Amino acid sequence: MPRDPAAFVRDHVHLGPVPLVPEIQLHQADDPIGLWELNEGEYRSTQPPPFWAFAWAGGQALARYVLDNPAVVASRRVLDLAAGSGLVAVAAAKAGAAEVRAVEIDPLAIAAIELNAAANAVEVTAVLADILDEPPDGAEVVLAGDVFYSKAMADRVLGYLRRCAKGGATVLVGDPERAFLPRKLFHPLTTVEVPVTQALESADIKRSTVWSLPIPAGSHQAAGA
Repeated sequence: MPRDPAAFVRDHVHLGPVPLVPEIQLHQADDPIGLWELNEGEYRSTQPPPFWAFAWAGGQALARYVLDNPAVVASRRVLDLAAGSGLVAVAAAKAGAAEVRAVEIDPLAIAAIELNAAANAVEVTAVLADILDEPPDGAEVVLAGDVFYSKAMADRVLGYLRRCAKGGATVLVGDPERAFLPRKLFHPLTTVEVPVTQALESADIKRSTVWSLPIPAGSHQAAGA
């Protein structure tokens, strides 16, 4: 792990607009493969790949939706789960959320989230923690961009999201047709074409959908309490 995570982020990425969400500036890598190799070379045994250095398609779609539909988050407590760069968290803050927390397990992601929030003049609380096995913590809106990329991750994320929905939270997911998204459990809200890089997605455009997770029958909110 670099001694100064914020310095590492600043040294290896550049600040620029997000393709689908140009009103947001994000620290992004020019060379995904090179940064990935550097990341693994420094701490491959204990830390995940540098998800924080890229504007992933699902996150872009979700950030665009939040900015275009600010009432979803306005004056509400928001959680950006597995936040990566914090793109979705920044979008929620810009859209008028009362409080935004971005949770990640990578210290470099925490540094990136803080730098990206500062670059966009918004307040986001970055939290270094694995909360997927914990009960919901009171967020009124839970946002998750591009989290269904592996079976193990999908199973844990889905369990957490379902607990949040059962507790009455609005749960929205941005996903570009990843293999492990349990589509039958979600309701599609909108689909967009997201500009991406060949190095990350082997494509120039990735079709991505924003999904909502319905509140289960019998939950606190569904019961009208």
